[in-house]
Amino acid sequence: MVRHSHPKARFAIMPRRYCQDSPDAVASCELDDMVLLYHRPSGQTHMVISPVPEILAALDDGAALTAEEVHGELARLYDLGAAEDAVPLVEAHLAELTALGLVRLT
Repeated sequence: MVRHSHPKARFAIMPRRYCQDSPDAVASCELDDMVLLYHRPSGQTHMVISPVPEILAALDDGAALTAEEVHGELARLYDLGAAEDAVPLVEAHLAELTALGLVRLT
């Protein structure tokens, strides 16, 4: 016999939380509007522009934040526009940083 869940049952989806790899894993160097990030564990250097340095700065204290929380941190300092437009962009940047190893999911 197959049991079906109640049609109104809701599943809570936990938001993804991101944090920096480790405090000493990345060395940075600013060059005009670009920032070079040297990722010591991989030996790779990444060239990034805004908002990547700002996103990494929001994660700098070691806290594991969701994209919405990172957006909140950035919105205190910058005009990011409507949250419904900006949060998916922050999430996309966090996913790219995760793929590079600069940020990790917790």
